[in-house]
Amino acid sequence: MNEQGANALARLGFAARGLVYIMVGWFALDAARTGGAPTDNQAAMASLIDKPFGHILLGLIALGLAGYAFWRLTEAFFDPERHGTDAKGIFKRLGFAISGIAHILLAWTAVKLALHKSTDRGTMPGDDRAEDWTRWLLDQPAGVFLIGAIGIILFVVAGTQAVKSARCSFLKDLEGGTPAPSHVRTIGRLGYAARAVVFVITGWFFVMAAWTSNAARAGGMGGALRELQSHQQGPVLLGIVAVGLTCFGLYSLVEARYRRVRVVTA
Repeated sequence: MNEQGANALARLGFAARGLVYIMVGWFALDAARTGGAPTDNQAAMASLIDKPFGHILLGLIALGLAGYAFWRLTEAFFDPERHGTDAKGIFKRLGFAISGIAHILLAWTAVKLALHKSTDRGTMPGDDRAEDWTRWLLDQPAGVFLIGAIGIILFVVAGTQAVKSARCSFLKDLEGGTPAPSHVRTIGRLGYAARAVVFVITGWFFVMAAWTSNAARAGGMGGALRELQSHQQGPVLLGIVAVGLTCFGLYSLVEARYRRVRVVTA
């Protein structure tokens, strides 16, 4: 694949990620309004199956997510942006690798949905998959510590998302030196703040799963949104985070056009 093709595929990945987050945010906002159950990214993609051209759209989403995964993995292993090999650089590259693997799994889910295989285990809700993986890890040597480490990593990721929101540091990844319009800064800040909330709750799920050795305590994005909904001011909290997730999706569409993308090709 040449550099131009890899760049286009990475940008399609940002667009696909944006669409998925917009759908998750929309369903969460509807759940906050009606009292229904919010969904995760996999369930949001599954909602496209019965829509006109839904399978074609799922195929494009799968391609985009695979492209995004490829870009993240090249960042992790080839370091085109020169993050280096010190502790900070290694941590960033580890995060890129985890993101790449996660998006490969999400792309595979989209492929199965596009091929009418919605009953396969690969398309089960994210919370069920998290519980299954946690149960498997609990049966492994040092599995409890691994699960706890996952929770701590998610806390750290939440912290980085919160810092990005507070400092608007995400804007430095856009092409060109022209300051971004205020509305772009706002949707980016709201989006990263919402992601920080989701990562904190998800991390807590894994820490508690490790502490109690109970795989049922693990969960993903859907579980985090339902946890917000369960509180006394749940509809308000869920609605705020839903708006934030939608904003993150919109900002991802901005990135699809203006993100500085460096790729490594053969």
